[in-house]
Amino acid sequence: MKDVRLKLISNRKIAENTYESRLVGDLSDITAAGQFVNIKLDGFYLRRPISVCDVVGDELTIIYKAVGRGTEMMARAEVGTEWLTLTGLGNGYDLSKSGERPLLIGGGAGVPPMYLLAKKLVALGKTPTVILGFNTKAEVFYKEEFEALGVKVIITTADGSEGICGFVTDAMDGVDYSYFYTCGPEPMLKAVYNKSTTSGSFSFEERMGCGFGACMGCSCETKYGNKRICRDGPVLVKEEIIW
Repeated sequence: MKDVRLKLISNRKIAENTYESRLVGDLSDITAAGQFVNIKLDGFYLRRPISVCDVVGDELTIIYKAVGRGTEMMARAEVGTEWLTLTGLGNGYDLSKSGERPLLIGGGAGVPPMYLLAKKLVALGKTPTVILGFNTKAEVFYKEEFEALGVKVIITTADGSEGICGFVTDAMDGVDYSYFYTCGPEPMLKAVYNKSTTSGSFSFEERMGCGFGACMGCSCETKYGNKRICRDGPVLVKEEIIW
């Protein structure tokens, strides 16, 4: 974990209420897909935890929805703005579990970490299938970016305006997978848990105070005792989860 200043080099809207920010700085503590950063904004006491979408050298990509004053400030930030950022937070996904045909399932704000994960799995010679779930066509993002990696992409929308009409679990039928990785809202994660036929890894979204395990504000019960989502997670394996 390291607290560094990252400079904003680009900011753009990529879907309805959804923004992509690219920043540069010391990213040496980000070592795994599924980790997150915690951004300090002027005028706000708590930082904003945002999942890592991609890292290339000293350039970080994050994607987030503008749903409150903090993220709205981020979406309006001008190029050159600097944010004090805790990097290298969370445990990330274990790629050694993937097998040859991993399935990646992202819903809404859970889509971004699937991108770096897909890149890393492709680099290992794996053949991932990616299911991306949204509410409407207007919210769909990064479909082309995933396809550019050479992975199979399946889009679902709750209203049927693009791809399969329904939820990510409706797209799991017929997919032959050796292991799965998923990130999204808890109701989606629970539905994936109940539908899945193999072991898998779940990345949980949770409100956080410190982001590194000191405040105990994001603790959850598992089969192996209480764990902190920010430090012991956000990735938990299927076999330890208690709903």
